[in-house]
Amino acid sequence: MCPAPQRREIYVSRLYDLSRNVLFRAWTEPKHLSRWWGPKDFTTPVCEVQPRIGGKLRIVMRAPGGSEHPMQAVFTQFRVPEVLAFDFEAHDKDGKPALQGELSVTFVDEGGKTRMSLSTFAEGLGSEATTMLEGMEAGWNQSLERLSRSLNS
Repeated sequence: MCPAPQRREIYVSRLYDLSRNVLFRAWTEPKHLSRWWGPKDFTTPVCEVQPRIGGKLRIVMRAPGGSEHPMQAVFTQFRVPEVLAFDFEAHDKDGKPALQGELSVTFVDEGGKTRMSLSTFAEGLGSEATTMLEGMEAGWNQSLERLSRSLNS
């Protein structure tokens, strides 16, 4: 009998002193997304976005030591500037699926500011899954800090 897949769920809500349109573009335009996606000190040398339902998202994050972490996704919801969601698969160093899951982000106007709420889950598939799942919460919080800095610079 195979063990049940590992699973991790994350929910983050933040209030930004920015419009929904600005935040939505930060998630859907490669020139913006590549500036903030990934944990602290990571870069994003590959960032391809087809911003529509059924469109693809492909990102490769590069760690400070040079290891690469590819992710691909397909948008399942896309309503400008209210919500986006996608099903994703993250790969290990050998290009094999390590995680799969879903992510959804909502953008709600609160008096000229925007409440952005992110909800995601991932299930482990491969040998690197445990480490990847353990780093999800810190990784998303660091990414959203980078998002704030990139939009306020």
